[in-house]
Amino acid sequence: MATATISSMLLSSDDPKRLARWYATVFEAEIQTDPDAPGYEIMELDGFYIMFDQRDDVSGRATGGARLILNVEVDDPVATAARIDDLGADWISPLADKGRGTYFGTVTDPDGNWLQIVRISDELEAQMSTPTSAYSSFAVIDLDAASTFYRDVLGMRVLHLEVGVLGVRINRTTTVLVYPKPDHRPAEFTVLNIPVQNLEEAVDDLVARGVEFLRYEQFDHDERGIARGGEQGPDLAWFTDPSGNVLALQQK
Repeated sequence: MATATISSMLLSSDDPKRLARWYATVFEAEIQTDPDAPGYEIMELDGFYIMFDQRDDVSGRATGGARLILNVEVDDPVATAARIDDLGADWISPLADKGRGTYFGTVTDPDGNWLQIVRISDELEAQMSTPTSAYSSFAVIDLDAASTFYRDVLGMRVLHLEVGVLGVRINRTTTVLVYPKPDHRPAEFTVLNIPVQNLEEAVDDLVARGVEFLRYEQFDHDERGIARGGEQGPDLAWFTDPSGNVLALQQK
């Protein structure tokens, strides 16, 4: 059976650049532009693309209201709402804590489109995290230490699943299972590659958090410990989690 995947959304506007800047500010995202397509902007949110363009048959403010709402799950709804307030947005339903860390808030963008920012509590998210596609897993010696590292150091969302394992959310479509194994011996190869927008900044941030980066004899590393791939592959920087599992930051 064929599988359909929702991958993007198109927002047409009289001023697509202004609309794209608004969304980029709200979500602290980068805008991609195509020099061969003036007025066409693209923003990526965790693998989902919002495209902004100008069309002859679209003008003025959106009138659909609640008929079409763009839902965006955010890590920090309070900070996101503060950025929206700084932009002077008009709230349809102000951000509210629905209990146990679940947040909802609905606002209009500069063109009148409805945007809802969402944060589902870890408890509810864990209940809804039954895998429906292929996934990876690896072992750790200490589950609590792993939870602290992946959450507080790497900034990932860590779900404590009912079966006694962790669900480490890499992004909205990828969750890696981490399970305890007291006699665990870490592999000598990389178990998890993490693409980042700016490798140098990501390395500096982790160094400031106490992470030490690895150096391998077969690679030429720069002063940060980054191995430059050049024409042979991506730039990479390796480090380990508290159980000795090798992880890598990779330049997108």
